[in-house]
Amino acid sequence: MGPGLPSRRLLLLLLLLLGGSGGQGSRGTRPPPGPWEEEGARWVRARYEAVKKQLGAVGAVSRQYWQYLACRVWQEGCQEQKEQPSPRPGWSLPLVGQDYLEILSAWYCSFGKCCKTGDCRVVNNITGLEADLNRQLHGQHLAKKVIIQAVQGFLQSPRPEKALVLSFHGWSGTGKNFVARMLASHLYRDGLRSECVRLFISLFHFPHHKYVDLYKAQLKKQISETVQLCKQSLFIFDEAEKLHFRLLDAIKPFLGQVDYRRPIFLFL
Repeated sequence: MGPGLPSRRLLLLLLLLLGGSGGQGSRGTRPPPGPWEEEGARWVRARYEAVKKQLGAVGAVSRQYWQYLACRVWQEGCQEQKEQPSPRPGWSLPLVGQDYLEILSAWYCSFGKCCKTGDCRVVNNITGLEADLNRQLHGQHLAKKVIIQAVQGFLQSPRPEKALVLSFHGWSGTGKNFVARMLASHLYRDGLRSECVRLFISLFHFPHHKYVDLYKAQLKKQISETVQLCKQSLFIFDEAEKLHFRLLDAIKPFLGQVDYRRPIFLFL
């Protein structure tokens, strides 16, 4: 009995191993799918494709609305919007209505994010300027008419050939500085404090004739930087009759062809 015990134990172990592997294999085998499973899979795939198409259409309309809003608010992408038709003919802007986009763009612009002039620093309130000149400037009827016509014509010109140059003459107290401040306050949001406005006082900024070369270089640099910084800039020279004649050489290049810039020079 002793010698046969190991052989019986070995036989029992083999039977257990064979039985366990057979049972595990039978449990791991998946039965073939039935007809209802195949039908369900086809339905899921069809719904997935339908949802995918709907999401694509919604995305196309969203891009179209965004292009329209960007064109209205920032004047960007307008040409692209005109040239590229909607990829989904069934979806168009009238689906929701452009009135809602007009309201949205007006609400956005109420925070000062967009401006009619394209530069929020520039307001160009000609109506307010004319009203204030008529109400506050007395005894200068000819000057009021000339100023309004010159400024309005210059700003309305699509491509002015030269910079606008206005020279005010008269004794102290005739209103030269008063009109200059009024121009700055109605053309620029921050008035004389605007970074687009530069005020030069002859005896204050250029007091010594021996430094005229230094003044000339500084003046040319300041005018050039301001013109590049602002599409419409204003330069006021107070006590212009006391300017050294060589300083005018630094100003002359900016009085000619102005390309797309609109500099305005006031000599008081």
